Amino acid sequence: MKGVCVLLLLLFCACAKFAGACSCSPAHPQQAYCDAKVVIRAKLVEKKVVVTRNDAKMVQYDIKQIKMFKGPDREVDTILTGFSSSLCGVNLETSGENEYLITGRLVSNGTLSVNLCDYVKTWESLSMTQKKSLGQRYQMGCDCKIVQCPSIPCSINNPSECLWTDWVMEEKLQGSQAQYNTCIKRHDNSCAWYRGFAPPNREFMDIEDP
Repeated sequence: MKGVCVLLLLLFCACAKFAGACSCSPAHPQQAYCDAKVVIRAKLVEKKVVVTRNDAKMVQYDIKQIKMFKGPDREVDTILTGFSSSLCGVNLETSGENEYLITGRLVSNGTLSVNLCDYVKTWESLSMTQKKSLGQRYQMGCDCKIVQCPSIPCSINNPSECLWTDWVMEEKLQGSQAQYNTCIKRHDNSCAWYRGFAPPNREFMDIEDP
């Protein structure tokens, strides 16, 4: 068992190293939503290299915003990201075939800054629960905190936390909890996982299916 735990920890570290320059760790989609300033669904139209005032190369994506789930009442039409992955840049397709869920922060009117630490996924790769949870349902859990378990043993330190165990239980980050569960505050102010995309019952106490 000890050997398995060590292997899982090494795999987790290798995965986290992918975004090493950005010093970030993987995030559950709900936590990514809650932490983000802006969350949109968009299609990329054009990609080009631009030079900033500091003579730094950046990649600019012109986009067509399909929906804003979180953010100011203004449309995003441009994304700026690092020139390469070593500079925390995100490489996205501009063929028009893929739509993306993108989190980031506004740096100017209509321009979104995005890096490897932000949550960026193709819309097609999201589960139906994830799609339905964007907005009100994820927002309901923003007073809770999702804590990742990188190796066993692990535990939460506060009743307002939910333990994210996909990595140790399924050896993948986009496991059952990421795809189908939301961490939501209960009536006693503790937090617990809730499965499904229907709003939870007001008095729910434990995990339940709609």
